[in-house]
Amino acid sequence: MRAVLDIILIVLQLYVWLLIAAAILSWLIAFNVVNTRNQFVAMAGEFLYRITEPLLAPIRSVMPNLGGLDISPIILILIIYFVERVIEYYIYPNVF
Repeated sequence: MRAVLDIILIVLQLYVWLLIAAAILSWLIAFNVVNTRNQFVAMAGEFLYRITEPLLAPIRSVMPNLGGLDISPIILILIIYFVERVIEYYIYPNVF
């Protein structure tokens, strides 16, 4: 069972890195540093959008409008860290 919990923790950490990559790529696209006509950039952007949007959309629907500031990735990262800590401190020690 601990192996399953280890895999869950690894997947959560990987998802945090994907959220960070999606945020950075969206900034690079917004400031015209990278061109979305480039096939690799378009594929990476589409992949990151499809991976992160299902969990970010519900948070965005609950959040008030803050203008051009989107803090939903930060909120999701904090939720993921909370889930990781619950697993590490309360579930993991009680599993054999």
